Parts: sequence; structure tokens; C-alpha cells
Amino acid sequence: MAKTFYHYLMKYRHPNPKDSISKFANHAYKDHSFPKTSSDYHELSLYLELNGSYIENMTIFDEAWDLYLNSEA
Repeated sequence: MAKTFYHYLMKYRHPNPKDSISKFANHAYKDHSFPKTSSDYHELSLYLELNGSYIENMTIFDEAWDLYLNSEA
């Protein structure tokens, strides 16, 4: 079974994040409502647009999503 996006994103968590994806991962970890079982781009992007006040812009999500897709290949 493939990893969910959340599970993949957690590899970027870092106590002292130096980049935007690590910051995103740290915030997603603390977001107890984050759709942890989803691997659906539209579901995740909609969630972040409505609830992801911690993400600076959606480009960060898109970059993380591209990394996720490339890891599954």
C-alpha cells in the first residue's frame, strides 16, 4: 500500500525547519484535523485553502505534492 501524502510529508518534519516544506510538515503534524488518510490532491488542497492558515501559499503544497508523486514512481 502506498503512503498517504501526510505520511510522506512527515519525513520533512524538523525541530528547526530551514525551508518552507519543513515548516509545512511541522504545522501539518500539529493540525489534528489534517486529512491524514488522504492521497487525493483536490481534497488536500481544498482543506488547506479553507483551514491551512499556517501555510504561506499553496505553491508550497504544490511543491510537496510533486515530491510525493515522484516518490511513488
